Amino acid sequence: MKRVILIVLDSVGAGALPDAALFGDAGANTLGHIAERMPLNIPHMRALGLGHLPGLSIPADENAKGVYGRAAEKSMGKDTTTGHWEMAGIILPHPFPTYPNGFPQDVIAAFEAAIGTKTLGNKPASGTAILDELGDEHMRTGYPIVYTSADSVFQIAAHEDVIPVPRLYELCEIARKQLVGQHAVGRVIARPFVGPGKGQFKRTGSRRDFSLPPIAPTMLDALKDAGKQVLGVGKIEDIFALQGLTGSNHAAGNPACIDAALEYMRQDFDGLLFVNLVDFDSAYGHRRDVEGYGKALEYFDARLPEFYDLMGDEDLLIITADHGCDPAHHGTDHTREYIPILCRKNSMAQLSDIGTRETYADIAATICDYFDLPQRFGAKSFKKSLED
Repeated sequence: MKRVILIVLDSVGAGALPDAALFGDAGANTLGHIAERMPLNIPHMRALGLGHLPGLSIPADENAKGVYGRAAEKSMGKDTTTGHWEMAGIILPHPFPTYPNGFPQDVIAAFEAAIGTKTLGNKPASGTAILDELGDEHMRTGYPIVYTSADSVFQIAAHEDVIPVPRLYELCEIARKQLVGQHAVGRVIARPFVGPGKGQFKRTGSRRDFSLPPIAPTMLDALKDAGKQVLGVGKIEDIFALQGLTGSNHAAGNPACIDAALEYMRQDFDGLLFVNLVDFDSAYGHRRDVEGYGKALEYFDARLPEFYDLMGDEDLLIITADHGCDPAHHGTDHTREYIPILCRKNSMAQLSDIGTRETYADIAATICDYFDLPQRFGAKSFKKSLED
């Protein structure tokens, strides 16, 4: 039995990419800026080599053991779907469409006709600010709030007492079927919320993402086709539209997702456990909450030994990210950054540097190589660096 545990710290970027200025992200550095503003107590990630990465302001642990490096994003994007798809082997030739001025009127009109009601919003907005702006009107009229961001998303917000969550999911499914071709956004996102009025609205854990199905086979498909188990935790099932998965736990929030991942590890399986920890991005990065982000990193780090205790001799842990969301940067959007790569087998006795990888897809190549499967992703495996 052999297992790979791939944990995505959603938005934990490791410094601006050379082309970051094209995305308005010059100088972004999620990890570096947090470490500059507060002392980070993350000894276990430092013990895997995190402090050896350049430009992070994180002290290097000279006794570190493991494999460390970073990867550049080859696809032209900085969103969740693009990042996860690339680390799974899909390098997108074109970015997903974005809507800095809101969606075209014909798109909104078709959606309103299909759901039988008008909508509110139709503009880029912060997910919390738009609730304060339009939440009361939504409760009076019953009209769903439609908005977007710098990412390729069609987001629908609704109060759970006005539009019940199952109906909100239906609205998202309608939008997902309509948004194809030139308007094939990466994700349609259900954003349920509760609260009595402006200033008291809060989004709930019933968020759900409706992604495009992957446009090509991924490492998930390769592993599943080879008879391996592929288990998703958190929004992995949404990002890949369940394609390539053999099991999933749609837990919400970092603590619940960590608990779900550990529960899977207590079971015998041969294959991949793919985990997304979304709170870094949604609760702290987009909110530009440096202290909250730092404390979330410390919480994750403190729980890492629980993973180590459940790892067998052939198990491989990979910790990475999907993009940046620098809480010390301007705006509230994702940031175009390198992602860290930290690897551990319990038997590792030294520290190895895999350098800067040309694409996130090297992760897919390595995982397929680790299971002795051919990879078709045009990427380079670093399996040899994982040898004890």
